[in-house]
Amino acid sequence: MNTEIESRYAVGPNEVKGFDTEQLRNEFLVDKLMQADKVYWLYTHYERFMVGSAVPLNNALTLETLDNLKAAHFLDGRELGIINVGGKGSITADGETYSLDYKDALYLGRGNKSVSFRSDDAKNPAKFYLNSAPAHHSYPNKHVTKQDANVLHLGSLETSNERNINQMLINTVVQTCQLQMGLTELKPGSVWNTMPAHQHDRRNEVYFYFEIPQEQAVCHFMGEPTETRHLWIHNEQAVVSPPWSIHSGAGTQNYSFIWGMAGENLDYDDMDKYQPQQLR
Repeated sequence: MNTEIESRYAVGPNEVKGFDTEQLRNEFLVDKLMQADKVYWLYTHYERFMVGSAVPLNNALTLETLDNLKAAHFLDGRELGIINVGGKGSITADGETYSLDYKDALYLGRGNKSVSFRSDDAKNPAKFYLNSAPAHHSYPNKHVTKQDANVLHLGSLETSNERNINQMLINTVVQTCQLQMGLTELKPGSVWNTMPAHQHDRRNEVYFYFEIPQEQAVCHFMGEPTETRHLWIHNEQAVVSPPWSIHSGAGTQNYSFIWGMAGENLDYDDMDKYQPQQLR
């Protein structure tokens, strides 16, 4: 079995007020992603959201069911979003194969029985970033390229946050039950993401940071707007953001990140914003 899974229970804002750096990292940092020849999962108890990765080398990796799911197949009661952040690869779902280039996405709906991941070149393997949420209905699988995305151009160089938000797995592009995913790319000279910061109490979110050079880092801000905390993030690491937490960041240079969320609704703009002068 080439699958590893961890489980984390939900933590409330009152507990987090007393956390030191190690406790914050243990609860919210996801630092075991992109392990070679392995499927890795973190099962969170925020919306039963799962974040993971699959990095196949010479042989295919299989999406195996897990004891946590109590199901014969992984997608018996779930949907799955995938974005490739590595070399070219392919995913086969119930006999149909989808080829994914760098930054391509794939949605797999509830009910797919057999799913496998492959790399075209083991020396430059695909790195499939995975998000999964419970699903009440079966929607069709769909391959979504960056060219298919709905792109929002936000921010400016003057405020250090000029960026493109590529909305890829959202309801204007593909039908899903509750899962949404997209890819934000900061322009050179810009470092701030998601400013003004916001909460959305009706859903959780996970940020996966990548395209960060080895000698650089991103400072991710979390917590209640008046009780903020921070985590230093390195390349190909993620942060679990509870519904009560803001999620924002600033890097030592520009970078990219994937956002994934699930919860009450599919309204992308359902958020409570906080201007910089309101944060503490």
